[in-house]
Amino acid sequence: MNKLIRFWFDLRASFWFLPSLMVSLSIALALVLIAIDSAHFSQHLKQWPRMFGVGAEGARQMLGTLAGSMMTVMGISFSMTLLALVQASTQYTSRVLRTFMRSRVTQTTLGVFASIFVYCLIVLRTIRGTAGVDEFVLFIAFIMSLVGVAVLIYFIHHIASSIQASSIIALVAKETYAAIDVLLPHTLCPTLGKQHNLAVILAEHDKRSWYPIAAHKSGYIQSINHAELLKLAEDNKTIVKMEHAIGAFAVKDTALVSLALTFAPTQKTIAAFNQAYSISRHRTVAQDPAFGIRQIVDIALKALSPGVNDTSTAVMCIDYLTSIMARLVNRQFPPRYRYEQQTLRVVAIEPSFEGLLVEAFEQIRTNAITNVAILARLLSALETIGSLTTTPSQFHALNEQLHCLDELIERNIKSSHDSTWLKNRLTAVAKTLKPH
Repeated sequence: MNKLIRFWFDLRASFWFLPSLMVSLSIALALVLIAIDSAHFSQHLKQWPRMFGVGAEGARQMLGTLAGSMMTVMGISFSMTLLALVQASTQYTSRVLRTFMRSRVTQTTLGVFASIFVYCLIVLRTIRGTAGVDEFVLFIAFIMSLVGVAVLIYFIHHIASSIQASSIIALVAKETYAAIDVLLPHTLCPTLGKQHNLAVILAEHDKRSWYPIAAHKSGYIQSINHAELLKLAEDNKTIVKMEHAIGAFAVKDTALVSLALTFAPTQKTIAAFNQAYSISRHRTVAQDPAFGIRQIVDIALKALSPGVNDTSTAVMCIDYLTSIMARLVNRQFPPRYRYEQQTLRVVAIEPSFEGLLVEAFEQIRTNAITNVAILARLLSALETIGSLTTTPSQFHALNEQLHCLDELIERNIKSSHDSTWLKNRLTAVAKTLKPH
């Protein structure tokens, strides 16, 4: 199932799938309308010559003009799309390109123009000599051309708005919100799950050895079928210890998981565990919200680089990162230890609030050591997240970030005015981050 989901996401991110589907439907529509029109509607439509009446020569000219213009416009649209991709890659980060490529507007626009082109070619092929023309089929071609004009206008508006920093960051954040809601749907329950000492567990199974299950290929782990891992652990009466989390890079022939067994695993078992992992050349947000955070952080780092120096974009990134972390505050993260009928079966590597908080703010802080506006925004971010926090571990993580900011301000802010102002803000935030 995970591989099917990954295949579907790859299709969604391709420029060819939706346009190809639309072209196929256009071919079917043209063939069906030609057959229906010839059999039923031609005589009726000739009663309105101003709307439907056109000779064979006029039909050829109209269809040829439409086909040529649609191909030209499609080329222009494709060029505009590539220009937007290049600008997004160079100005923000190359990791947002797949977000652009998944745009339904871009894919639909290319599909509409290609569909009209193919439709006109098929209909044009049916016009021979000075024989009668299927008026209804030509009328549909005329309507499709008007739709194409409307789509072109909207596409230009879409491209102009989609390359803005605010649109890109908001789109990445929206995908991250969706992934969080799917992966972490439950509110925080402090009593859920038991903590275990892995050394104690191993001592209880001292007759077993840990056998690594090697990865069959290199790449980023896009998704893991946890239910399948649990089933395989139960079938083999073993404990499965994950060696890599989702989003990590797995190297071929290194351990994906380790099994506590009294004998070496069979090739069938090794293949089955590899099937539970989806490994590809890139990360996705679907099961990896940390990748959404990573994309926004990369945009912020690019904005803070000396060659760009765009503080406003970096501030916007911090605002959306704050929103993402605030969404994670009261979510129940999956337990590290998985059981089957009260028997430990899987020792997983799962994301945590503390780890994602570091992912969100650590690099931005270290790249903004003298930027007062960014440091102030980071303080505001911690204050906002802290106002929603209820657990001691989360307060501890937030206070660690606050302590790092305190040290950075002390060492790098030379202006007494700026330093005093930031220190006052830091003191106010520290009051918010005291456990209730």
